[in-house]
Amino acid sequence: MDVFGFLNLNELALGLSNLSMFPYFDMAHYIISVMSLREQPGALEVSQRSPFACWFSSMLYCFGGAVLSALMMADAPVAPLTNTTNLLLASLMWYLVFYCPLDAVFSLASVFPVRLVLTVMKEVTRTWKVLGGVTQAGRKYKDGLFVMIAVGWAKGAGGGLLRNFEQLVRGVWRPETNELLKMTYPTKVTLLGSVLFSLQQCHFLPIQTHHLIFIYTLFIVTNKTRMMLLGSSSYPFSAVESLIYKTLFVRPLTFSPLSDSTPSCLSSPINKPNGSASTKPDQSDPKDAESSKKTD
Repeated sequence: MDVFGFLNLNELALGLSNLSMFPYFDMAHYIISVMSLREQPGALEVSQRSPFACWFSSMLYCFGGAVLSALMMADAPVAPLTNTTNLLLASLMWYLVFYCPLDAVFSLASVFPVRLVLTVMKEVTRTWKVLGGVTQAGRKYKDGLFVMIAVGWAKGAGGGLLRNFEQLVRGVWRPETNELLKMTYPTKVTLLGSVLFSLQQCHFLPIQTHHLIFIYTLFIVTNKTRMMLLGSSSYPFSAVESLIYKTLFVRPLTFSPLSDSTPSCLSSPINKPNGSASTKPDQSDPKDAESSKKTD
């Protein structure tokens, strides 16, 4: 892009695209993921009652995206766990966050400046996960735009999409937390990145890969930093999302024949006017008539 050449950002974009995620960025991803699990209600009780269930849930938080994308690509779901180095590193971070003496690691990582740095490093790994899923699907299904979007989305936000299954591992069943029913910010921004990278890989978006990596990474890092510093949950495209939803998906408040409600004119009984004569014939008992004659 001419803008990158004008601002001398080509070298920076190339350097970012060649940046290795192992070990420091992956370590930050594992720490923040396991901390997110620990902050869930009941997670500490599970860690004391069943360390294996706690470890398995932590691995779903760390490698959920890779597992889900492997399932979608008809690969073995245990394939992401064949990297022994990453698995051991994630397991070490799990042990230190949950069982470190004096709770030193969790307390240190909870300090706001430290957590901010770790979260920013985790957001950088999101770009590589999304791009990896899109590229993986593109190699098998060339020009399969929607497949590339789905796999890239799953690989970048698989931990959230598998949340209900992870909760079952801990003995919790909360179907209302389904990520598809109410998407969180990470899931939405990952979907946005998957769409952008898929369009770029299918040559619908005229931009080089390392330039898009730089733009998307800069966007998610600055936005996440702003949200943490301000303590806000709003994101830049929330207004656009609300406008699209209200324009395309909100039904008008009119009577629908498919609904169970019935118009009041059909459901309310017909009220007779006061003083109207009954249409039924008088069926009084003849014995009562005779008795009335005798009394007369």
